[in-house]
Amino acid sequence: PSQSPSLVLVSLILTSAGGTGAGVGLVTLATKQRLHRGVLRDLERQHQKKENIRLLEEQIALTKQLKEERDKMLMEKSSQQS
Repeated sequence: PSQSPSLVLVSLILTSAGGTGAGVGLVTLATKQRLHRGVLRDLERQHQKKENIRLLEEQIALTKQLKEERDKMLMEKSSQQS
């Protein structure tokens, strides 16, 4: 049984439309995944920045404490020599 040209044309159009729809769906999915990875990277950067700030503040506090202890020792040493 031979198919009519219009049936073949309709089949080609539907196949093409389905392929286009699938292609658009894949591109959309890939874009969503890329955006999601970007959000995850941004969250990780924010977390790392907060951690770096916390460590810096800790270092500043320890440096201050060390200087205070050093100054105290120097004052005690100089008062013992007097």
